[in-house]
Amino acid sequence: MSPTNDTDPGHSLRGRRREREALARLVEKARAGQSEVLVVRGAAGIGKTALLEFLADRAAECHLARAAGVQAEMELPYAGLHQLCGPFLGPIAELPPPQRDALETSFGIKLGPPPDRFLVGLATLSLLAEVAGERPLICLIDDVQWWDRSSVQVLAFVARRLLAEPIVLVFATREEDDSDFRGLPELRLQGLDTFDAGALLDSIIPGRIDAHVRSRIIAETGGNPLALIELPSRLDPRLTGGFAIPSPRPITEQLQDSYARRIAALPEPTRQLLQIAAVEPTGDAALLWRAVDLLGIDADAALPAESAGLISIGNRVRFRHPLLRATVHAAATAQDRQRAHQALAEAIDADLDPDRRAWHRALAARTADEEVAAELQSSADRARQRGGVAAEAALLERAVQLTPEPRRRGERALAAAGAKLRAGAVDETLSLLAIAETSPLSDSDRAKAALVRAQSRFVADRGRDAVPLLLQAARRLEPIDPRLAMDTFLEAISAAMFAGRLAGSPNVAQVARDARSGTVSRSRDSLGDQLLRALTARFSDGYRASIDSVRAMLQAICDGELTAGQLRYLWLAAATAADVWDGESWQRLATEHVRIARETGSLTELPLALNSRAVVHLFAGEGDAAASLVAEIPNVTASTGTHVAAYAAMALAAWRGDAGSARTLIETNLADVRARGEGVGVAMSYWAEALLELGLGNYEAALSAATDAASYPDELAVPKWAMSEMIEAAAGAGHRDLAFEVLERLAEFATVSGTDWALGVEARGRALLAGDSAADNAFRESIGRLGTTRMVAELARSRLLYGEWLHRGGRRAEARTELTTAHELFTTMGAVGFAQRARRTLRAVGVTVQAQSLDAAATLTGQEAQIARLASDGLTNPEIGAQLFLSPHTVEWHLRKVYNKLGVRSRKRLADKLPARSTN
Repeated sequence: MSPTNDTDPGHSLRGRRREREALARLVEKARAGQSEVLVVRGAAGIGKTALLEFLADRAAECHLARAAGVQAEMELPYAGLHQLCGPFLGPIAELPPPQRDALETSFGIKLGPPPDRFLVGLATLSLLAEVAGERPLICLIDDVQWWDRSSVQVLAFVARRLLAEPIVLVFATREEDDSDFRGLPELRLQGLDTFDAGALLDSIIPGRIDAHVRSRIIAETGGNPLALIELPSRLDPRLTGGFAIPSPRPITEQLQDSYARRIAALPEPTRQLLQIAAVEPTGDAALLWRAVDLLGIDADAALPAESAGLISIGNRVRFRHPLLRATVHAAATAQDRQRAHQALAEAIDADLDPDRRAWHRALAARTADEEVAAELQSSADRARQRGGVAAEAALLERAVQLTPEPRRRGERALAAAGAKLRAGAVDETLSLLAIAETSPLSDSDRAKAALVRAQSRFVADRGRDAVPLLLQAARRLEPIDPRLAMDTFLEAISAAMFAGRLAGSPNVAQVARDARSGTVSRSRDSLGDQLLRALTARFSDGYRASIDSVRAMLQAICDGELTAGQLRYLWLAAATAADVWDGESWQRLATEHVRIARETGSLTELPLALNSRAVVHLFAGEGDAAASLVAEIPNVTASTGTHVAAYAAMALAAWRGDAGSARTLIETNLADVRARGEGVGVAMSYWAEALLELGLGNYEAALSAATDAASYPDELAVPKWAMSEMIEAAAGAGHRDLAFEVLERLAEFATVSGTDWALGVEARGRALLAGDSAADNAFRESIGRLGTTRMVAELARSRLLYGEWLHRGGRRAEARTELTTAHELFTTMGAVGFAQRARRTLRAVGVTVQAQSLDAAATLTGQEAQIARLASDGLTNPEIGAQLFLSPHTVEWHLRKVYNKLGVRSRKRLADKLPARSTN
C-alpha cells in the first residue's frame, strides 16, 4: 500500500464548490472539538482523490494521517490500519493494557493470543483520541475498496463510536455498496457540470476545438475529470467534425483501453518494470529496484514511463491513477505476472517480511509446490495469531491450490474452510468443504468437516436446519475427540433451544438424549462438562429429576472464577438459572457475561449478553439500568454488522406500558424470528405482549398472548413466566377453570425449584383463586417471600394485586397502603402501565395521586444513565470507556451533559441523584 494515492499533479481542482464547502466544514468542526465522519463515493476518476488533496491542504495546524488502498491479490491483516496509525504509535503505551496488547499483537509488534477485532477497534479509537488530544486529527483514507478487510472493519467500528473527539475520518471509495459503512454520512460524486467540464477540457487540448466535438466529448465522458483528461487524446477533431458516435461502453473500460494503448507503445523493458510495480502493493521503491535488477532490467527503463506521466518513482512508487495500475496488471500475460512475482519474492528479505515473500512465491508458482504451500500455511498461522481471520483464510485457500499431495490438500482445505467460516464467508466455506470432503481425509478430519458444515448452516439460518447437522457431527466426533464432541453437543443443544417450537426433528429433548447416550457425559471437570450434564438431564429426565444436577452446576459455576474461555457457555448457564427461578445465579451469570464480553472485546457476543442482563434488571425493578443496556445494543450491532432479536427492547417497552412502541417491536420481532426459525424469540415476543396487556388491564388480550408464550414448555424460563401471566389474566377475565389448571402446572415447577422467587409467584397465583382467608394469607406469603429476593418487579405486582383484592373486599384502608406502595415502586422503576393501573384503583379508594413529573434522572438518555451509574461507582473515564467501547473524551462529554441535567458539579454527587438500586 502506498501512503498517498496516485493522482495527476498537473491539473488543479475545478468546480466542486458544494463538495469543497462540505469538506472545509469538517475541518472547522474538528477545530471546534467535534467528531466528523464522511464516506465519499464515486466512480474511478470522478475526483475523490482530488477532494482529499483539497482537504489535506486545509488541515493546517492539525495532525494529518493518510492511507490508501492498492489493488492487490491478498489481505495482510491490519496492513491498512498499520499504515494509518504507524506515525502515531508513540501514545500506544498510554492505552489500557488489554487495548495496548491487542493493537501491538495485530501489528505484529509482539506475540500474544489472537485479539478480537473489536478490541482492536477500541484500542484504535483510544489511540486516535490520544493523538487528537494535542490538536485535531484529520484521517484521509483513499481507495477503501482495496483495503484489507480487517482494517476496514476496525475503522468502520471507530467511525460509529466517534462523538466528542476532534477527529475527522474521510473514506473515499467506489460506488459499490459496502455494508461496513452503511448508515454513515455520505457524499456521492457525480461528473462535473458542463461549464467546469468544458474549462477542464480546454486546459487539456491546446488550441481551438470544434464546438460540436467539445460538446460531444463532455457528453461522452459524463463530466468525469479523469476521462476528460485522458480520452481526448484518442480523438481527432479534424476527422470527427462533431459527429463521432459515442462509445456505449462504461467510461472505466474506455479509460483502460486508452491506458492499454499507451502501455503497449512503451519499450519492452519499461513494460516489465511497470508490471513489477503493479503487483508490488507497498510502493517500496527500493524493493522495486532490487527486483528490476534481478531481472536484468536497466534502471533507465523507467524513464519512458516517467516521461509519459504514467508513473513517478522517488522514495515511493506512484502510478498516475489506480486504474492505470490495474490496466498494467490486466495487460500482462500470466507468464509476465509470474515473472514479476518471482522477482519480488527473491528481492524480499525472508527474515524481515516472510508473509509477503510467501505470497509472491505463491503467485509466481506455475504448478503445485509443497514448499510454497507450507510457507503459506506458516503465514496463515501468523495471520491468525494477529487476529487476521480474512488473511488466514486467503493464505490457506491459496495453499490448497498449490498442495500436490491429495490428503494434505484436503487437510488444508478443511483448515481454510474453518477460517472462511470464522471470517463470515459461508459460500466460500462450502466450496472449500467440497474440496476437503472429496479428499482422502482421516476419520477425525471427516468428522471435523461435518462440524464445519453444520456450523456454517447455523450461521446462515440461526438454527432451523443446523440442529440435525450439529447432532450428526457430535456423534461422529465422540470416538475421535471427546472434548470437541462435548462442545458440539452443547452447540446442538443451544441451536435446538434457539429453534424451540420451530425446531422440528430433532428437537432439544432428542438432542439431549443423544448427548447423554454418548461417552462425553462421563467427563467431570470443566464448566462445559457440567453444563452439558445439567442440560441433558433437564431435557431428557424432566424438570423434577434434573433439579439436583442443575443446582450443582450453577453452584459450581457461580463459586468459581469465570474467565474468557467460558464466555460461550454463559448464555446457556444464565438461561438455565432463570429456568429454575434461581435469581442470584441468574444475576451473577448475566453480569459476568456482560463483563467478560466487554473485557475481551467480544462485540459479537456482547449484544446477547446485554439482552440477557437487561431482562435481569427489569425483574429487579431497575428500569433505568435496563434502558441503558437496551440503548447500547443498536450501537454495538451497528458496529459489528451482527443481528440479534430485540428481546430486551421489547420487554422494556412492554414494562413501561408504551403500547405503540411495544406492539411495533413485538410485531417486527415475531416476523424476524419466525423467518429465521428462532422459536425462543416467539415465546419472548408473546410474553412481552402479555406483560404489556396486563399493565394496561386488557385481560383477554393478555391471556391470549400468555397462552402462546407458555405453549412450548421445553423452552427455558419464559413459558414459566408466562404461566404466571396466564393465571392473572385468566382470573381477571373470569376464566377460573383455566386459571386453576395453569396454577396446578406452575405449582409443580415452583415446588421443585423451592426458591422464594418461585414460591412467591406461585403464592400470588394461588391468592388470586382462593377464598377470603386463604387468599389473604397467600398474598402475604407472596409479598413476604418476594421481599427476600432481588425481584422487586414481582414484589410490586404482588402488592398491586393484593391492593386490588383488598379494595374488592371493602378493606379500603389496607388497600390504600398496598396500592400506594405498589404505585411508588412502579413509578420508581418506570413501569408506567402498572403505575397507572395502581393509580386507578387508588382513586376508587379515595386517594388522588398525581402522575409524577419526570425527575432529573429520568431525562437522561440510556447511555447517559449508564455512564452516570458507572461514574458514581467510582470508575474513571478510561475505565468507563473501556466498558462501553467509547473514548475517554466521549465519556467526559456525556458526563458534562449529565452534570448539567442533574444539577451537580462532580461525580461525587451523582449517586444522590440516581434512582436507588435493589438491595436484595
